[in-house]
Amino acid sequence: MFLEIKNLLNPAEVARLQQLGRELRFIDGRASNPHNTTKTNFQADTTDNRYTESSQLVMGAMTRSREFMDFVFPRRIAPPLMLRYDTTQKYGVHADAAYMQMPTGGAPLRSDVSCTVFIADPATYEGGELTIHLGIRPITVKGAAGSCILYPSTTLHEVVPVRSGIRLVAITFIESLVADETRRNILYELNEVGALEGLKMQWENRVRFEAARQNLLRMWSS
Repeated sequence: MFLEIKNLLNPAEVARLQQLGRELRFIDGRASNPHNTTKTNFQADTTDNRYTESSQLVMGAMTRSREFMDFVFPRRIAPPLMLRYDTTQKYGVHADAAYMQMPTGGAPLRSDVSCTVFIADPATYEGGELTIHLGIRPITVKGAAGSCILYPSTTLHEVVPVRSGIRLVAITFIESLVADETRRNILYELNEVGALEGLKMQWENRVRFEAARQNLLRMWSS
């Protein structure tokens, strides 16, 4: 299942991240995946103090978003990293690594859900669509500035070449309390039903519904 959150970032955060995208240092994006010859982009230099601000802005927006939290059931979230794609740059078809080292050390993070946060105004660049491959039917996403797309890390996906302009995004990976995608989707749907219809239920039925939902979360969490 995929989820697009239209206004993850507020306008002030979008403006600040766009400014940081012009100011902070970027390095060769292959630093984080040196063996992928199809990856040609730039990533924020994590030694630049402005990177910390950019990462904290995106992380803060995610953790305050009820839509985000209810969809991914996060155990851990990797620090968001800003990426820049200049004209002709791309990232070929790939699946995200199952486990990723955290910059603070400790146990590797298991990537269950991937997230792309769109920062540049899509009218300012051509191409650069995030393309997620599902069988023979690709899904293309080019979100508005401030929006994000959440999708399973297991999927094959790519960023097609930017034809003109600059594509600016932030990416992160989430280790979910519920590793199984099917179970996570069921819990998300139950959350949605509870939010939309819960107050219409008789109180006794709402209590039983909430108990069942919480018991499933308890049973399926790891």
